[in-house]
Amino acid sequence: MGNKKQQKTRRVAVQKLAQLKRLVSLKDNRLKEKDRLIKQKKEDPTQLKVIEKPKSSSALFFSYNTQLGPPYHVILDTNFINFSIKNKLDILKSLMDCLYAKCIPYITECVRGELEKMGQKYKLALKIIKDDRFERLPCMHKGTYADDCIANRVTQHKCYIVATNDKDLKRRIRKIPGVPIMSVSLNRYTIERIGDSFEPMSSRKS
Repeated sequence: MGNKKQQKTRRVAVQKLAQLKRLVSLKDNRLKEKDRLIKQKKEDPTQLKVIEKPKSSSALFFSYNTQLGPPYHVILDTNFINFSIKNKLDILKSLMDCLYAKCIPYITECVRGELEKMGQKYKLALKIIKDDRFERLPCMHKGTYADDCIANRVTQHKCYIVATNDKDLKRRIRKIPGVPIMSVSLNRYTIERIGDSFEPMSSRKS
């Protein structure tokens, strides 16, 4: 007897649900969007898809930077200047010996600020960068932390070579395509990466 009652109750519930579905379709626009059954369109394999990707620099031709070429523009950071002094290297002469071309060294205001904060010990470094042959680059950011400034600058402008011995800055610059890194090694300057089209002839293997 109990089974018959349960079956009857279930049948009535199913009938009521069917009536409700007939009254209001799940596709009805009067329903809220979250409760409405929205039929998804099948993707057309022949239709062109628009995919947004970050723009690559117009200076890069495949893996080569076409904006690199004599005279070379070299941004120097604080420890590169200090390493040059420790190794008794003339910055301008050593740059030209490394690249076999005219080089223009650039000093940002934040690099100069870092050297000034270091006090009398780095008085010689300050004297060297005040040479008229060193170009000044104005900074718009606050503080004197140079790594962010240099990384942002070479990301926007691909015409620079970054001269640094700082491991963290090197790691950051390596992630930016088309930017060579120069460092002090074995009492001379070495270039880590540069486009083949402007590679010094001495480093090319015949």
